Order: sequence, then structure tokens, then C-alpha cells
Amino acid sequence: MNLNQVTVYSRNVTSAIRFYESLGLKLIVDSAPRYVRFECPDGESTLSIHETDSETGGSSVVLYFECDDLDATVESLSERGIKFETGPEDKDWLWREASLRDPDGHRIILFHAGENRRDPPWRVEVR
Repeated sequence: MNLNQVTVYSRNVTSAIRFYESLGLKLIVDSAPRYVRFECPDGESTLSIHETDSETGGSSVVLYFECDDLDATVESLSERGIKFETGPEDKDWLWREASLRDPDGHRIILFHAGENRRDPPWRVEVR
């Protein structure tokens, strides 16, 4: 199996489109205001936004986007008006992360983990 599609809900899909395009995702399906889908700039993963009438900000979903040069990405996005909750910082789990929220309150982590993403020192051996 390969996880390649995630869907989150939005009360304002038009606002979500502007936000995710500003992060660099490419709109590939446009059935706004009900549904849209994006391709990530690297890899084959896609992200969908589906319209909802309910409050979504309390969502337990956290979206992680890996960046080759996290600091430069955060600086570039900040210059374009994207607001971050935390700047790039090294974590105990050997990742470097910065966090922000989309217009619906979904938490987003931009990160760089290098080899530690799949092979941290504490990885369990595959049986």
C-alpha cells in the first residue's frame, strides 16, 4: 500500500484554494465550491479539500509536508504573507519543523527529516 491521497474539510473552499496554492500545491481538480484536489510539488501525493457546513478547526488531522530546505521555504512563504505559529526548530525526534494553520484551522507542519524520516535510530526492525 501507498498513502497518496488525503482529504480535509473546509467551510470556505475558495479560501482554501488560495492558501494551498500559495504553499506551492497545484490545483488539478476544480469542482469548487464543493470539492478540489491538488498535487504536491514533489512526489505523487494529492490533497483534497471537501466543503462542509460544520466547524472544522478542532480537527485532529495534522498535515506534514517535507521540504528539502525547510528554512528557505519558511522564509519564502513568510515573505509572501504566510503566517507561521512556530519557526523552524530542531525536534527531539531528529526532524526540523515549522508549524502553521490553514484557513480552517487544520494544523500543518513543514519539515525536513532526511534519512530520519524513514530510518530513525529507534526504527523497529522489519520481521
